[in-house]
Amino acid sequence: MSAPLRVAVLQGSTREGRVGPTVANWVRTHVTERPDMTADLIDLAETPLPTTFPHLGQAPADEADRALLRAVSPRLADADAFVVIAPEYNHSYPASLKNAIDWHHKEWHAKPVAFVSYGGFSGGLRAVEHLRGVFAELHAVTLRDSVGLAGVWAQFDAEGNAVDPAADTAAKTMLDRLAWWGEALRTARATTPYAA
Repeated sequence: MSAPLRVAVLQGSTREGRVGPTVANWVRTHVTERPDMTADLIDLAETPLPTTFPHLGQAPADEADRALLRAVSPRLADADAFVVIAPEYNHSYPASLKNAIDWHHKEWHAKPVAFVSYGGFSGGLRAVEHLRGVFAELHAVTLRDSVGLAGVWAQFDAEGNAVDPAADTAAKTMLDRLAWWGEALRTARATTPYAA
């Protein structure tokens, strides 16, 4: 049996009063309950990244900026797969998430990305559709199966459990697909280094 897949759960909201940590912890619980996966939760509010970029291809000159990146970049590089937790803001995803994505390039290459989105009526699905194009440009493989939580404020109880069993079923299906793609792409990267 191969080693468990290292899944980075990227919590993309930094807004005050956010429900993102509840959603991310729910996802992390689903991941850690599986013998074929381990979870690393990266909360962008707890690990903020710089917002001023250096010249293309160069490292930041400022040591404080490099320190902020060291708290996130190696964890993304070590991941075999990703679950991106994305709220929908104004029909798209938050700037904090785009900033984290744009700071990295090869960390995403030939790795699968699953999405858990949330919001009001749409459940964050428009944010996911925008993210798919971004990750395609970064040579990542996005999964068809995602989880969308409409009316997210009523989706979890006081302990952070989903109140609708269909949400847990959708999360399991998504992670089953992520496990397949994660193992397939990890094997492919080990056999033939990815050329981008």
